[in-house]
Parts: sequence; C-alpha cells; structure tokens
Amino acid sequence: MRIENREALEKRREAAKAAMKRPARRILVCAGTGCLAGGSAKIYDKFTELAAEMEGVEVEFGAEIAHTEVKRSGCHGFCEMGPLVRIEPQNYLYVKVKEEDCEEIFEESIKNDRPVERLLYEEDGVRYETQEKIPFYEKQMRLVLKNCGHIDAENINEYIAVGGYQALEKALFEMTPEQVVDEIMESNLRGRGGGGFQTGYKWKQVARQKTGDKYVVCNGDEGDPGAFMDRSVMEGDPHKMLEGMMIAGYAVGAQNGYIYVRAEYPLAINRLKLAIAQASEAGLLGDHILGTDFSFQIHINRGAGAFVCGEGSALTASIEGERGMPRTKPPRTVEQGLFAKPTVLNNVETYANVPMIINEGAAWYHTIGTEGSPGTKAFALTGSVKHTGLIEVPMGTDLRKIVYDIGGGVKNDVPFKAVQIGGPSGGCLVTSNLDVALDFDSLKKLNAMIGSGGLVVMDENTCMVEVARFFMNFTQNESCGKCVPCREGTKRMLDILEDIVAGKGTKESLKTLEELGEAITNTALCGLGKSAALPVLSTLRNFREEYLEHVEHKRCRTGTCQALMQYKIKPELCRGCSKCARNCPVNAISGKVKEPFVIDQDTCIKCGTCLDNCPFGAIVKES
Repeated sequence: MRIENREALEKRREAAKAAMKRPARRILVCAGTGCLAGGSAKIYDKFTELAAEMEGVEVEFGAEIAHTEVKRSGCHGFCEMGPLVRIEPQNYLYVKVKEEDCEEIFEESIKNDRPVERLLYEEDGVRYETQEKIPFYEKQMRLVLKNCGHIDAENINEYIAVGGYQALEKALFEMTPEQVVDEIMESNLRGRGGGGFQTGYKWKQVARQKTGDKYVVCNGDEGDPGAFMDRSVMEGDPHKMLEGMMIAGYAVGAQNGYIYVRAEYPLAINRLKLAIAQASEAGLLGDHILGTDFSFQIHINRGAGAFVCGEGSALTASIEGERGMPRTKPPRTVEQGLFAKPTVLNNVETYANVPMIINEGAAWYHTIGTEGSPGTKAFALTGSVKHTGLIEVPMGTDLRKIVYDIGGGVKNDVPFKAVQIGGPSGGCLVTSNLDVALDFDSLKKLNAMIGSGGLVVMDENTCMVEVARFFMNFTQNESCGKCVPCREGTKRMLDILEDIVAGKGTKESLKTLEELGEAITNTALCGLGKSAALPVLSTLRNFREEYLEHVEHKRCRTGTCQALMQYKIKPELCRGCSKCARNCPVNAISGKVKEPFVIDQDTCIKCGTCLDNCPFGAIVKES
C-alpha cells in the first residue's frame, strides 16, 4: 500500500513494529556474502522447513510463518565465526553453524527455550549466550551497522519498524533544504570513502548552483583489497543508504540519484534493486514523496571493477558510458559532475550516517568520536588477527583497542609488526603507533590515511618489502594510464621492487624508489595516483633495515621471498641415499651414494622438491 502522507507512514511503522513482535521466536540467519559462501542458504531453508512442520502451524506460500519467523539478515560482522544464526528474543548467537545443527537448535532454543551450549561463542573458557556480551561486539559502537544482522535485509517494513525513513519525514516536513545542509555542515560529517572531505561543504556547493538539473551519486565501488564495509551496508541495511541519498537530494535540489556498484557485488545489487522497488511501491521513492512536492528516483549502475573508478570524475564518466578515467580539475564534481551537472558524490557509509544525524542532531553527533572527526567508522579487520570481521568504533579509537580488545590480538600470539591502513592508497602503522587515535587528522600527520577503512594486521613473519610489492602490483595493474607519472612511475617502481625480492636490488634501488614515489605523489593527475606510492614510502620509512637486508645481504628475514632462500644439505644427517638428486628437476644436486650430497646454489630453482623427498630430514631451508 502506498504511503501518501506522514500519518500513513506512522501507521505503517506501528503495524511493522507489531508484526516484528508477533512471533514468539525469530531466527535470523546471516545472509551476507561470507556466510552464504559458508552454506547459510541451506541453513535458512532447513529452518524454514522446520518452522513449517511445527504442530498447529499453517503456512501459506509467501505468508509469514506463525509463532516462529525465519529471516535472512545482513552481515553480523563476526565473519570468522560464520555462518551465524541469531535467535530472538533471547539474543542467542550461534557460530559456525552447519545444516545438521538446525534440528538441535530448533528443538532446544525454539521449543524448549534453552541455548545450544556447543554452538555458543567461547573465549578464554567463557561461553557467551548473548551476542551483545561477546567482547568482539561489546567493545564496539555499532551505529551505521546497527541494523545489520538484526532485521530482515529484504523487508522494508522491518526497516520502517526500527525507525527507518523517520529522518526523511523530518527533513521533508520540519526542515527546509537549507536547514538540512546546515545540519550536515554543523555535524562535520566527513566522507568515509577516502580523504575525509567535509560532506556538508560538498552539499552546500551543489545546493548553491543555479542550474536546473542536479544529481546525487553514491560510490559503492569499494575497490580496496580486503575492504567490505560498504558491501555489508548495501547487503544488510540498503534502505539506510537510500534514505541518506534521498535526504541529500532534498537538500541540494536533485531529483535523481545513481548508485555505482562493482559488478563483483551481485548480492548487494540484488538487494538494492529489491529495496528500490519496495520503496517505490510504498511511495517513499518516486513522485511527490509522502504527499510533498519532493520527487526523487534512484538508479543502479554496475561497474566493471576498475579501481580507478573510485575516483569521482572517473566514476561519473563510467556512469555516462565512457571509459572510467579521471579528468583535470577544476571544474570539480560539485560544479560539473554527472552529465556535466552539479553532483553530490559520497560513498555508502557516508550516506548511511545522514539519517541518524537528521534524527538526533549535529550536537548529538559531536558527542561521538573527536571534534575534528566526529561519529564512528567501520573497518574491515583482516590479516594476522584472531578475530577478523567487520567492526565499527568511534573515530579516534586507538589501534591497540582495535587489534587487541576487539580483534583479540595477533594470531598465535606472534608479536605485532604493523597494520596496513587504507588499502593500496594508505600507509603502515607500526608498534609505536598502537596508541595513536585513528581519525583523519591524526593519520595525516603520520603520512597515512583511513581510506575506505581496510585494516590488514601483520605479524613479525610478514615481509614488508613483499607487502610493498603486492600493493604496488595492484596499483600498477589498476592505473588507468592517462597520466605519465602514474602509468610509467608505478611500473618502474614495481620493476625495482620485483628486482629487490628476487635478490637483484642495490642500495641505489632504494634511493630511486624514494625519488619516484615523491615524484608520483607530487605530479599524478588524480587522488589515487597521488597516493599510489604511499605503501612503498611508508614501509621504506618504517622498515628500512628490511630493505637493506634484501639489497645488501640478499636475505629475507621472514623467509617470504623465495628467491632469497637457500636449500642446504646437512652433511651430518645425509645418508647418501641420492633420493634428493634423483627427484631434482634441474639436476642441481650431486654426490656419491652413501656420502653426503651437495646442492649447487647457482643451479637450484628453490622448488623445494628435495626437502619434500628427503627421508632423513637432512635438507633445511635457510633465509
């Protein structure tokens, strides 16, 4: 039924709240990409089957299941423990659930109101019955991610029931467009997709443009390796992002919004399409929203996965059907963006912050985070950390709390070495930075950046030269090739790094890397090119001794760089059986039977076949 005015929206909200409270039990099966890959679709189907078989329950096709509802939720965030299942109202959270566990969960938790102990999360000998008490969640502040895992990701009524579209209603009926812009300005909401530019200032610049057509664009491309914050919002709480875009449209005078999503996010695309269709059917998208003069449409564009399309002008060019390449500025996107019209361009997480700011006010928003970086930030916590997943913390939270309190510390209790923050455009934070506040301004002083929010934890077994080579390889492959500094400079830097990990580098190589990095940073056309050298410059600054070991001593302390490894035969252990020599593919091993054999280091290709075939443990690998 179409919602024609704010009174109808309130009636819809009350009905939706009642519907959520009606069932005696709710089973929320994580249906984010990670859990689906782990088999959560079969778990959902099994629970649906069990609910339908309950005595005295009648189920009609497409109807809600009485007494027990089974819902597909978005990502719960505790990705390492998936597939995850949440039981309400007890708030049990079951981890690493399998299809064969469903009957036991149903019997114990649904019929008998008891937790299945073996499926509860356990840490340091303590089992946690409820999700909220698990240290991973308890030490976060989940605002943008508040609904993810707690509502049906495919049901607009559940979003409305938890306060959805209340901010849009408030903006349309209680605020002028100018007041909305002023509220976002006052909140000091900074863009969550990269450099932290002030969102309200962008909106104000677009709002003051006199042209007729204006656009609101959402960057959902999220190309950083290991980053999945935006994907989780699009999959788990799509209406929150749509509502933020609509408020932006009202504030600046735009009637059309575009969401640019990478094609590798098929589930996010499907959920966004469904959310748009539901909002349109409800009268919350389209013409004369809630009976007002405000009209707004949202369209979806799929990108081909080009990292450079995370840059504003490249993204808008791609939406227009052109090759995604940055252009020279000015004019900037706020003046000539999509279709050469003034355009508001923010990322998914930024728009998802907007409804709560309108609802609660800028003053409330400033009580969270720091003065210069208010609010929260979602991070994808990955790498060598015990608890990987999607987290959200107040801006200014120190790295130590994230790695050790929320992440549980480094895997296997190996000493911490560094965190790569901000993906290929970011830099390294080291042990001395563990107590540094993670906010835009503090990281800028360290020549690092939050970026979209990727956090890759590395331990002492990580080769930082190889890390730099990995990110440079990614950046070089993703360079659009338009400007010489990025096209040629990143290629040359990659060549040098590959020589270093192959044992062919010199001290002069390090000097050249620094000169090239500084040149690219100062002269590249777009922001992505200007930050391309940051991982290399950051590791050179913080781990120069590792680079020197590679170029002077031809040694990799972690044993990561295969070309710098040597296989040696311990003569005291060698029985002279010749098995290693017989299996060597390049005949690098020689000797006499019943006497110790030797390996010719110049011929050896470091394949490890000799190590695998030695029955006496006489062959060792040395860095």
